[in-house]
Amino acid sequence: MITYRVSTGFVRLSDSPLDTFAQNVTDKLTGNPGFTAPLVSIAALTTAEVAFATAMVAAQGGGKQATATKNMAREALLLLLRQEAAYVQSIAGEDLPLLLSSGFEPASTNRTRIQLPKPVIDRIDNPLSTRLGVRVKPVPTAAAYEVRIRYETTGWEAVGVFTQARSIVIEGRTPGTVYDVQARAIGGTTGYSDWSDPVSHMAM
Repeated sequence: MITYRVSTGFVRLSDSPLDTFAQNVTDKLTGNPGFTAPLVSIAALTTAEVAFATAMVAAQGGGKQATATKNMAREALLLLLRQEAAYVQSIAGEDLPLLLSSGFEPASTNRTRIQLPKPVIDRIDNPLSTRLGVRVKPVPTAAAYEVRIRYETTGWEAVGVFTQARSIVIEGRTPGTVYDVQARAIGGTTGYSDWSDPVSHMAM
């Protein structure tokens, strides 16, 4: 009998798709007779999703504090989703229809290892004050792109995962500061590509 593994690919979703995914999982687990004792209660999962959605709206106005709050809410939601995924795995590992009824998805059974090529940053511009717009050359088979940033002697700071290579926006930057930006592709069966060569640009 085939044992299906619950995919944790949701960790690579950008913010809005992640929120939609969490809502779908909550809806499908609510009253689901196949999952009567979730490891994470529906109430707790709903509370984390609402907190993340609220933080996303607040972060749209920019600012480091709002962005940091949103990122913390995202990580809290991901932690609960990972725990719930493990619970679903324990119940429905050999029952694909039941697994799918939870809102989670099965991991690919394709064992061919596909190494993603290192992406290239085409351009960085200043769409608005305190924001950097990053354009990455699309990588075939990539599901998303992770971006990190640094300035002067600081360490690298993760700024998010984005599904659109040509419309990446980094918010909350300090005008007059020169930042180094890197991106890496997410997908395939190896998970991540190498980081791109860093590209420098000044925030305005």
